[in-house]
Amino acid sequence: MALPTPRRGEIWTASLGERSQRHWVLIVSLDGRNLSDRVDTVLALPFGSRGMQGPTVLMLPPGETGLPGISYLKAHFITTLPKAKLIERVPRVLTRSRMREVVTVIQRAIDPDAPYQPQK
Repeated sequence: MALPTPRRGEIWTASLGERSQRHWVLIVSLDGRNLSDRVDTVLALPFGSRGMQGPTVLMLPPGETGLPGISYLKAHFITTLPKAKLIERVPRVLTRSRMREVVTVIQRAIDPDAPYQPQK
């Protein structure tokens, strides 16, 4: 069975956790990895339905993600996810400018010196 071929910036449902619950994730790994038949994992950020904007959390509106409500990308939960756990692609893809914001929150999750300007 062929593994899914996700692309950077795509939103997928994935089977996560011990009970294999469905969750939405954003693919953040580079397409060289994502499309390779030699690599069976991707880097992904989970979405949460609750949260608040902060140094490592990015709030996204439903019109941008195609998800049913406001979603919170949580960069401090970046994970390596087997491609086999990816279930279904959501028809929306995040823009390049939004992906730059995503990279910034990932950087803040691993670099205590990364700049942060709280929104007012």
